[in-house]
Amino acid sequence: MKSLRQFLKHAVASGAFFAAAGAFAADQARLDRMFGELAGAGPVEAAQLEQEIALEMARSGSDAMDLLLDRGRAALQRGDVDGALGHLTALVDHAPDFTEGYNARATAYFMAGLYGPAVDDIGEVLTREPRHFGALSGLALILEEIGDEPMALEALLKIREIHPQMAGLEARIDRLELVLQGTTL
Repeated sequence: MKSLRQFLKHAVASGAFFAAAGAFAADQARLDRMFGELAGAGPVEAAQLEQEIALEMARSGSDAMDLLLDRGRAALQRGDVDGALGHLTALVDHAPDFTEGYNARATAYFMAGLYGPAVDDIGEVLTREPRHFGALSGLALILEEIGDEPMALEALLKIREIHPQMAGLEARIDRLELVLQGTTL
């Protein structure tokens, strides 16, 4: 656990998770436009843009890969983490450039309590799409879970730059700031 914490501190501090790359089948110009609008959007527009971004990033370009993603997500919703990991690992194996496959599998790993593999997959997501606020949110959850509140706060502040209207974001930031100031809730 100590080596994971040191890795996370270095990765977030150095920006290793935030190096730009490309998406799989998503329309990059459309994503760029939506992310640009997201930063200045009001709450209603931001919620709509969040949905549109999620849909765009979920486009693999392959019906078979989309089916694996859908099956993995459905298994997660049913609470079948092992089934989800099977589908999502197959997805990542067959479409290693598809960012959302890693994101969904990171969620499954997190739900299984496997933080190391979850962080590895989050790293893949953020290397390919550094604006992926969902992956950053997951990273913040893991960092907080392992007791690294300063790095969790840094990840949340990065989300604020990208998606300031994200539901619950300000409350999470406020709570961590209180914890870091020595005030318990």
